[in-house]
Parts: sequence; C-alpha cells; structure tokens
Amino acid sequence: MEILSTLAVVVQVLSALGVIVLVLLQHGKGADMGAAFGSGSSGSLFGATGSANFLSRLTAVLATVFFVCTLALAFFANSGTISRQPASVMEGVAVPAAPSSVPTVPATPGSGASSVPPAPVSGVPPAPGGTDATQKSGGSGDIPK
Repeated sequence: MEILSTLAVVVQVLSALGVIVLVLLQHGKGADMGAAFGSGSSGSLFGATGSANFLSRLTAVLATVFFVCTLALAFFANSGTISRQPASVMEGVAVPAAPSSVPTVPATPGSGASSVPPAPVSGVPPAPGGTDATQKSGGSGDIPK
C-alpha cells in the first residue's frame, strides 16, 4: 500500500502541474473576438476554436485526475496506510513530577490558619510606623504634612 500512496502523490503533482500549464495556455473570452477578425491564432494547429475545446477538455480530465488522487491520499491517510506522525510536538514528552521543594506557609499555633497578616480594612496601605495614615491625621482621611 505504501507504493500506491507514493504513486498517488506523483500522479497528483504531475496533474497539478498539467492543470496549471493548461490554464495558462488557454485564451480568455476576449481572445475569441480577435480570432474571428483574422488574428494570428486562426492559423494554428487546431483552427480558430479547435484549440479552446481541446485544451478545456484536457484541463477537465487533469482536474478530475487531481481530485481522484486527492481522495485516494485522504483514504490512505485515514486508513493508517501512511505512517502516522505525532499530532503535536509535545505528544511524546514525559510529564515531570511535581517538585517537592514547594514552600509552605506555617500555621499559627492553635488557630489552624496561616500566619499571613490580614489586609488593611480602610484600603490605605499602612504607614512606615506600622499604624494607619488615617489614625495619625485624626481619622479624617487626610495625609499628614
């Protein structure tokens, strides 16, 4: 089955290149008007309109081959014929154990709570002296000068 998937990739790439070349070779809709009035394309191998039909049919055939190869490759990939690569770069990485040196906060004796001091109630950070700024100013909320 690996040979079939390789063959499908090769045929898909060749058909894609063929579709690109054929689309670039075809004339636009405005080029047919010039051929009707004696442009140089009327003396081609296929005639004035013969090349357009041939190239458009060949483009349709190569596009069909391209889509069939795409469906075949999707089938091969889904059935597990093509070797499966990891979906993520982290898929094969081992998860390290939790570190044992995590610092813990010691509890105060008798209360069962941690020794983290409570946050100030007034929302003003404590002054360097250890008291609240509102207490120094007489409780009015003014900052001392």
